[in-house]
Amino acid sequence: MRIVHLGKDFDDYLKAEDNYLETQLVAIKRVIAFEINQRMHEQGLPKSAMARQLGVGRSTFEILLDPTNTSISLLTLERAVRALGHRIQINLI
Repeated sequence: MRIVHLGKDFDDYLKAEDNYLETQLVAIKRVIAFEINQRMHEQGLPKSAMARQLGVGRSTFEILLDPTNTSISLLTLERAVRALGHRIQINLI
């Protein structure tokens, strides 16, 4: 049986299915949520304390950590990252 490739790579497939941008945003959010969780763990900072530091409820903070929720603003992400002593850097490639 011969396997036929319809595109160069998976990105081509996502673009053809009109899912590329959404998939990229979810991937970026997963990385950011993972990094925030890692830094919180390294600093021994519980979610409730982080939420208080940001002036939001715990359930609101859980949305920030939800890797599939891409509706979080850059301002909110930046505030969370700065509270951990870091900052977000965005590069256009």
